[in-house]
Amino acid sequence: MSPKRIATPLLATALALAIASGGCASQGGKAGADRDRVLREYREGAALMQATRFAEAKVPLDDALLTLGGLSAGDPTAKKARGLFHEESSKGFRGEPYERVMAYYYRGIVYWMEGEPDNARACFRNAQFQDSDAADGKYQSDYAILDYLDGYATAKLGGDGSDALKRARSYARLGRLPDYDPKANVLVFFEMGRGPTKYAGGEYGEQLRIRPGISAAVAANLRVAGQSLRVAPADDITYQATTRGGRVMDYVLANKAVFKGTTDSFGNAALLSGAVLAGAGSGRHSAADEVGAGLLVAGLISKIVSSATTPAADTRAWDNLPNFIGFAALQVPAGEQRLAVDFVDASGRTVVTREVAFTVVPGARDTVLFLSDRR
Repeated sequence: MSPKRIATPLLATALALAIASGGCASQGGKAGADRDRVLREYREGAALMQATRFAEAKVPLDDALLTLGGLSAGDPTAKKARGLFHEESSKGFRGEPYERVMAYYYRGIVYWMEGEPDNARACFRNAQFQDSDAADGKYQSDYAILDYLDGYATAKLGGDGSDALKRARSYARLGRLPDYDPKANVLVFFEMGRGPTKYAGGEYGEQLRIRPGISAAVAANLRVAGQSLRVAPADDITYQATTRGGRVMDYVLANKAVFKGTTDSFGNAALLSGAVLAGAGSGRHSAADEVGAGLLVAGLISKIVSSATTPAADTRAWDNLPNFIGFAALQVPAGEQRLAVDFVDASGRTVVTREVAFTVVPGARDTVLFLSDRR
């Protein structure tokens, strides 16, 4: 059989693979924008919370959570992303557990602001679910603030939140959580710093890594109605982002990286060997010519397949999250009041101060405030 007869079908296959891989890479536009929709809504929700535009924040948060609640392991974009020739970032964005937790956390705050502690509690419980591993129970939620707020809402609703308080204290790493005060009528949520972000490591960018967040402030001093209270944050988002353990996708990407490296190495070896054998045959249609031509084409196909394999980790990130989140509850007299929060560093120096005016109405629902050291 001549080299031409060997090469023709293999070259056709190589060309088809090249066209297919090019087609996959060129997809974008509307599909690309849609797969980032939840990420945009996460970011918008956080920005509106930090700007104290809470009623507006409900819209993107509700839409993101509706999508999040409707997705499952059968999500076709997630299944597609596990294929050799599709990047992980081609799937619809849902976020890592710490990102999904924060979406429910923010929405729970707004529910409580609107006088719905039952719905707030449901959000905090959903957030706990996002941080746990429902499939085999390998991971359990360990956010102190989620259990603490779950129990506090239960106490406000007339139930017994002691079990949740006990769990919350077992998770607390940044400071002791106080007993619940059912008579507290002003609830203060605060956040500080800039949260973790993602980057890719490994030879082919197949390893998802977390760059720690930063925060000059490490505590909050609250001043209202003659009271002064220093509060440590309840949770560190960087800690949560970096201690969850490996993802199923990590194993998929690792296998993709091995496949990419193997096909690339084979392609190099085949091209080199084919060139040597073809040169040895000197174009005399000898067996060396035929084998050399076959190796050249096989090497070309292998290099094309390697080039089309996409093991890169998805580094899209909810990049306007805080690094620390915290909570405080106070009893404040009825009437017009002003709360000042001094965000302080480790030496006690004030980094930034935020203030909010509010009115406490006797017998009304809880007054819920949210302050961030960012705008």
